[in-house]
Amino acid sequence: MKGEIADGSVELGRPHRAGQQGMGSRRKARELAVQVLYSMEFDRDDAATVFDRVCENFSWEKESIPFARGLVLGVCEKRSEIDQLIRRSSKNWRLERISRIDRSILRTAVFEILFCDDIPPKVSIDEAVELGKKFGNSDSAGFINGLLDNIYKGSKQAIAGP
Repeated sequence: MKGEIADGSVELGRPHRAGQQGMGSRRKARELAVQVLYSMEFDRDDAATVFDRVCENFSWEKESIPFARGLVLGVCEKRSEIDQLIRRSSKNWRLERISRIDRSILRTAVFEILFCDDIPPKVSIDEAVELGKKFGNSDSAGFINGLLDNIYKGSKQAIAGP
């Protein structure tokens, strides 16, 4: 079935709800999702294949896998919309110039902000900043924070209207 990975337990773009696992598991799930999306920058296989390959080659907590799958599949499903929003929100930076790891972090966080109603946007932003500190360069956290804050403010204005 389309959107299934390995055991077929996750629908396309539907990460498990936040209440179904602990905060540490969600953080680990985000790390896994970012690493899969980063791998996909080099590997043009489908998301399910790359996800399975990353999980096979590294040790992950079982409880973090369903949420990570949902994030990866959701980002892949909504990638053009997410990328368009990142392009519009980044001043003086073409998407292609943003480092691959920062792009992967941004895509994950933007997906959460736009499509995961059970996760407060500020949590998604804070988690992305932490991922930037862990995986990015010395400028990543500040860049990610500024760009996501801009996207979040823009999404709030779009919902509220003029």
